[in-house]
Amino acid sequence: MAAKKKAAKKRAAKKKAAKPRGYRARRYGKADRLRGARIVAKLYRTYPDHECALNHRDAFELTAATILSAQCTDERVNMVTPELFQRWPTPAALARAPLEAIEDVVHSTGFFRNKAKNLQGMAQRVEEAYGGEIPQAMNDLLSLPGVARKTANVVRGVIWGLADGVVVDTHVKRISTLLGWTNRSDPVQIERDLMALHPQETWIDLSHMLIHHGRAVCIARRARCDECRLATDCPSAGV
Repeated sequence: MAAKKKAAKKRAAKKKAAKPRGYRARRYGKADRLRGARIVAKLYRTYPDHECALNHRDAFELTAATILSAQCTDERVNMVTPELFQRWPTPAALARAPLEAIEDVVHSTGFFRNKAKNLQGMAQRVEEAYGGEIPQAMNDLLSLPGVARKTANVVRGVIWGLADGVVVDTHVKRISTLLGWTNRSDPVQIERDLMALHPQETWIDLSHMLIHHGRAVCIARRARCDECRLATDCPSAGV
């Protein structure tokens, strides 16, 4: 009986986690929304071919790559995943792999022991509970080891075009702050603000475009404001 109650509590917790909680988003006025719309329109014109920077062929590969991307650059992840998927191309293969071998392959992404454990746990859960297929439902994705809201948003948005929220990585966090879209530091709170400011149909594209912009122009160490098409609408331009 105790085990059943514990399992029920875990399911309830996962269900609640399907939506960002704990913070009421900012209220934005008409001027904020118009400026936000202008910026998004400029991003679409600047990055018409925006797409996920993590190389993948299916939902399984994208889930694994996103788990590896925590505290690691996409470039480094893309250097590691070819060997990872060549050796273990399916959840079933990864679930049976020696943990030490997985650690060796993902070592350069950082936090390799925890990431290897999560990768194998994810694969085992997918095999046991979902017939070897990455589940589409948000709550099901959140039940996978190593998968939090950011990863679930990435997979649902890129693979199935489902917009549940805005993926907030370091680029999105930094640029959203510079643009005056948020003054929060917590990714969930930032996501709430971006969801309140921008229409849902832009949520998936927005994160990809901001990530491209953060790598090409609004670089953390030295922003190229003189080259930035967003400068006329950016309160931080030139600072």
